[in-house]
Amino acid sequence: MDYTNSHLVIETTKIDPGAVSWRSPSNIALIKYWGKHGRQLPQNPSISFTLDQAFSETILEYSPKTGADQGIELEFFFEGERNDAFQQKVQKYLESITDIFPFLRQLKLKIRSSNSFPHSAGIASSASGMSALALCLCSLEYELFGTLENDQAFRQKASYVARLGSGSACRSIYASAAVWGQTTEIESASDLYAIPIGEELHPVFQTFHDDILIVAKAEKKVSSRAGHGLMENNVYAEDRYRQAKQRFRQLYTAMKSGDLETFGRTTEAEALTLHAMMMAGPTPYLLLQPHTISIIQRLQAFRASNDIPVYFSLDAGPNPHILYPDTVAKEVQQFIRGELSQWCEDWIEDQAGLGPLQLEVD
Repeated sequence: MDYTNSHLVIETTKIDPGAVSWRSPSNIALIKYWGKHGRQLPQNPSISFTLDQAFSETILEYSPKTGADQGIELEFFFEGERNDAFQQKVQKYLESITDIFPFLRQLKLKIRSSNSFPHSAGIASSASGMSALALCLCSLEYELFGTLENDQAFRQKASYVARLGSGSACRSIYASAAVWGQTTEIESASDLYAIPIGEELHPVFQTFHDDILIVAKAEKKVSSRAGHGLMENNVYAEDRYRQAKQRFRQLYTAMKSGDLETFGRTTEAEALTLHAMMMAGPTPYLLLQPHTISIIQRLQAFRASNDIPVYFSLDAGPNPHILYPDTVAKEVQQFIRGELSQWCEDWIEDQAGLGPLQLEVD
């Protein structure tokens, strides 16, 4: 797969100022992507639910440059305010993909981004943010050149481009559920982009709930990017990658057949393994908090005593994701409200969603 497009340049006199905008959701990995190689390539396949209420909205405004400067000209705003740290990251990312979108050098860009959830608290804000930006870039290519008219081609390229900014972002391009990474279980799966699998799943998983309990809104102490880097020298890394591939097969089979028990057992084991890798690395660190442990223990006791299929997952942060089928939503939400909410700063009621949405720009 080669998206290098040296021909995608245009006379600046033919460019009118404009804007494109997308809302793109976060996702929760059930089989985790934790460890990479090359240019944002995964060490093992991952599988995720695409969320609905946890999303980023991004507006990309553009106008023709008047000078001869060939660098990226960018202003970046997050939650309505200039953000120099984010601007530097996004500028570096845009410069790294000018082989794919060479026309970016010809434009003045202004990006406005916002989240429906706390940034950098372990809810994959990079997944929603970078996928929204990648979708905007592909829409901009379509507006300027009329390419990517086919929806499948559009989303595949958006997934590819999102991956280069944040690996997990490539999965947010698709509704319901997605797989990223080569695997013998799915012939079309690729390390270069994610693929949708929602239609393959048993109906019980197509409306699955994921309530995110915000134990801490504060930005986590170690970024996911740094965490991935630490896997390179983790003595357990190779065993972990083999384990993840085995668990992928178990979970994918369970999600196609509707096997809730295997789904729950595998998903919880993956969540704890992710944090075990952080604690067992060359520079150990701990992102779990006491309230995280309290929630997990109380949830497991509730499940055992009530025989209700409710499970947890964790992203690279302290905030548990409570996973359950729609058939038990009333009971689980009463449990969260009555017992678990005491340990939370906030609670996002979410579920497997319909994927990204292009927005009108005023």
